[in-house]
Amino acid sequence: MTVGVPPYVRLANEIAAQFAHRSRTDAATAIANHLRAVWDPRMKQALIDHVNSGATDLDPAAALAAQKLQAL
Repeated sequence: MTVGVPPYVRLANEIAAQFAHRSRTDAATAIANHLRAVWDPRMKQALIDHVNSGATDLDPAAALAAQKLQAL
C-alpha cells in the first residue's frame, strides 16, 4: 500500500485496472457506472473533489469517470 494515497484513489485506480483493456472513454463509463451503483455518496464526492483539486495520482480513466459522475 502506498503511504499518503487516499483509499478512494487506491480503489478507483484498482477498478480502472480492471477496465484497462477498453478504450479510455469506455473504461471511464464503466467505472462511473460502478461507482454510481456501489460507492457511498461521500466517497464519490471525495473522488470528484480530488480530481477538481488537480490531483495527478489517478488513472486517466478513473479521473474521467469522476468527471462523468460530477456531470450528473
